[in-house]
Amino acid sequence: MKGAGTPATAFLAKHGVTYTEHEFEYLEHGGTSHSSAMLGVPEHAVVKTLIMETDRGDPLVVLMHGDRKVSTKELARAAGVKKIAPCKPEVATRHSGYLIGGTSPFGTRKAMPVYLEKTVLDLPRIYINGGRRGYLLGMPPAELLRLLSPTVVEVGLAE
Repeated sequence: MKGAGTPATAFLAKHGVTYTEHEFEYLEHGGTSHSSAMLGVPEHAVVKTLIMETDRGDPLVVLMHGDRKVSTKELARAAGVKKIAPCKPEVATRHSGYLIGGTSPFGTRKAMPVYLEKTVLDLPRIYINGGRRGYLLGMPPAELLRLLSPTVVEVGLAE
């Protein structure tokens, strides 16, 4: 619903991003297969925002296709660290300011390095979390480059 602002939508407004809003009934552990089915869009075009951390405890954001998982080994290599693992939910929330299932890469509580799966940029349009559960935003993937200055990586694995 328009006007139900989040830190993500405030960030996008500040940067002049035009996006479409897509709401759906959130399902605990439904993931991107649920959101893509509810919205009638390919799961490959739904981009999940994952908060991970290095072996030193430094947080980072990974943007990945909904139908792919992250090779943490390849990501660690790309980031120049020994190991990367997903954060515990409460730690991810502390870093991002968002609840799991509602994590957006925009307007996070802490500035964190962002890693973007290269093939996301090949999509005509992406659907990415708008900062709360059951709320995705549609936009061209080039906006991710412009707004987040991510490191582009190839670390996706088939689910």
